[in-house]
Amino acid sequence: MYDLNGGGHMGGMWFWWIAVIVIVAAVIWAMFRRSSQTTGNGGASAEQLLKRRYANGEIEKDVYEKRLHDIRQ
Repeated sequence: MYDLNGGGHMGGMWFWWIAVIVIVAAVIWAMFRRSSQTTGNGGASAEQLLKRRYANGEIEKDVYEKRLHDIRQ
């Protein structure tokens, strides 16, 4: 027989625990996704990144050529 005074309360507790777990998991997933997007290189290869650094004037021509040679080996 179903207890009208306390039986429904336990079912409600399970719902809230599941809801809390889902919310925490969603927050962790969103933080992980955001951090992986901001630290990634956008799919650029090492050679493309090197070319971009050379084009921006961050490295000299001799450094660019040496590193390009190293990458291609």
